Amino acid sequence: MKRSEFIRNGFLTASAISVGTGITNAFATEKTANILADKTFNMDYAPHQRMFENHAGKSFLDQIKFMYDRGFRSIEDNGYLNRPIDEQEKIGNLLSKLGMRMGVFVIDGGDNWKTSLTTGKKEFKDKFIETCKKSVEAAKRCNAKWLTVVPGFYERKLPYGNQFANVIDAMRGGAEILEPHGLIMVLETLSDTPELFLQKTNETYAVCKAVQSPSCKILYDIYHMQRTEGDLIKTMERCWDEIAYIQIGDNPGRKEPGTGEINYKNLFKWLHAKGYRGVMGMEHGNSQSGKDGELAVIKAYREADNFL
Repeated sequence: MKRSEFIRNGFLTASAISVGTGITNAFATEKTANILADKTFNMDYAPHQRMFENHAGKSFLDQIKFMYDRGFRSIEDNGYLNRPIDEQEKIGNLLSKLGMRMGVFVIDGGDNWKTSLTTGKKEFKDKFIETCKKSVEAAKRCNAKWLTVVPGFYERKLPYGNQFANVIDAMRGGAEILEPHGLIMVLETLSDTPELFLQKTNETYAVCKAVQSPSCKILYDIYHMQRTEGDLIKTMERCWDEIAYIQIGDNPGRKEPGTGEINYKNLFKWLHAKGYRGVMGMEHGNSQSGKDGELAVIKAYREADNFL
């Protein structure tokens, strides 16, 4: 064999080995990436309906299966209480089969932001108590534990102290219904309008301390609290003994982590170090539309969850 042919053949052989190794490594890398992408998260993030419908289709049950396959182990369903009973049961059965948790659903007796418990009106409190009883039965169908409550708007005709007392009275009534069943109503402090009675975490903390029940705690929504008060970690630290549930959303925009100003990776690391292992509700929209937007949400949580 000529020296030039020997060199050429050796080069081709080496190239083939190199290419083959590269292909093998590429497949191995892709396989590893898929395994890492679908493993369970360090924290228990809970998507909601329609968040992944471009991949999973319109069926909420199929969406739940998709969430499970992507590594999520809880869901949220604010409107669960108003679903038909057979649909509630199907959701509960699927969650049980997959070993997933139900996050919050809303104790929704109608437009409860406007039919406010601050007023002290008997018909509003009665409706709230009735809805708490209905929620107990609904919770049993999906093994839920946490139920969202929004006390409503300010009653401008009453002094603040009277409104505060009316909210406490209503929350005590709700706690009496929920406590025997081990359920927790979580009071959500919101930033949607300045007309809402609970504006700051310390106000909600004071209500919970006054009610004095394990069934009346705080839902700390990071998006809303960044808007109204900031100082997130210090505020959570001050009120930690009454916080039972966390929700997520970046600000501005109320989209997935990494689309706004909040350092979610640091917050998740802090919450994990505090020992929080409850549900983390993904109470936000997708920053992008379509399948790419849904994959971007998953990627954002993988990145923010990589804190260990």
